[in-house]
Amino acid sequence: MPAKKKPYDGPVLTAEWPLPAAATLGSSVRAKGVLLEVRAKLPSAAKKSIDVRGNVLVLTVPENEPQQFKATSAIVTRTLDGIENLQVIPREIEDILTIKTSERHRWLKDGRLQSAGTRTVKLRGRARKITFHVFDPRFVETVLNDDLVTTWREDDIETKAENRRRASEMRALMRRPKTSSAKPAPADSPEDAAAGELRGLAEFLREGFLR
Repeated sequence: MPAKKKPYDGPVLTAEWPLPAAATLGSSVRAKGVLLEVRAKLPSAAKKSIDVRGNVLVLTVPENEPQQFKATSAIVTRTLDGIENLQVIPREIEDILTIKTSERHRWLKDGRLQSAGTRTVKLRGRARKITFHVFDPRFVETVLNDDLVTTWREDDIETKAENRRRASEMRALMRRPKTSSAKPAPADSPEDAAAGELRGLAEFLREGFLR
């Protein structure tokens, strides 16, 4: 088994890139997502040379590797150009808006959370792939700034109360006793009434009451 490489503790070259608020949207999870996006563009040997501290990306390269420092810095700068338009993934939007996974699913289903499409990724070390919805960062910013989450939660409470009221009314209706199914006797038609009058007249004449 090869010996582990000792951590470098000599002089280093460093560079920093403050992340704009439009990119992080006030979320440390989102800042970590930006870091992962940047690392994905770097060669394997350079991925660990960059990290995030708060809202600042920090590149640290041994002083004796100036070419790597220069090349990595160029890639980071190029990747961060327009990073505020990077689509927001589920765990990021939950942290940005401080919402539960169940709320994200419900509001996505009824259209309040507008999907910007889907992304499919392969899980690390597994053959299985997963597909999930992503969101436009400017839409997420609007939801955050307009406090739409509070409005949506109030709407959900009203909807839930209305559903309970309707369910209660339905249960009461189901418990109501059924009326008798016996059909009322049909009313005499005009023809039947006339025939009855004639039979009565014949009986009257037989009895001789007019004699």
